[in-house]
Amino acid sequence: MKRARPRPPRSTCPISTALEVLGDPWTLLVVRDLMFKGKKNFLEFLDAGEGIATNILADRLHRLESAGIVEKQRDPADGRKHIYLLTEKGIGLSPLLTEMVLWSARHFTTTAPPAVIREMTRHRQRFLAGVRKEWEKNQRQIGRKGTKAR
Repeated sequence: MKRARPRPPRSTCPISTALEVLGDPWTLLVVRDLMFKGKKNFLEFLDAGEGIATNILADRLHRLESAGIVEKQRDPADGRKHIYLLTEKGIGLSPLLTEMVLWSARHFTTTAPPAVIREMTRHRQRFLAGVRKEWEKNQRQIGRKGTKAR
């Protein structure tokens, strides 16, 4: 499939720049699944519950890969398949996603487990350190010391 060349950014405003990569209803859900739910492959993302279409999912994974937020590689358990992993740049989104979870839990009814919300609220740094530790463990399991962001 032929991919269009990346467009120049609308502006250099930091919020606009982030929205260029993350500002649609699906992208952060894919990052959420990688970061908090341990999902790694296409079918797991499809089964996340929000009902993303296969073409949209493929596009978002490609965009995230192009932006250096995820890395695609062969599945060590089955070389015919691919898995997606957060890069250092991707795991760097954990404070942002944590804040989004807390904001939503304060203002809306959500399915976020109350114990997780308490941990995020009362022990934010410990929670974020745990997310990073899990990411580092996953990196070691596939034989990487970490992936560099582009």
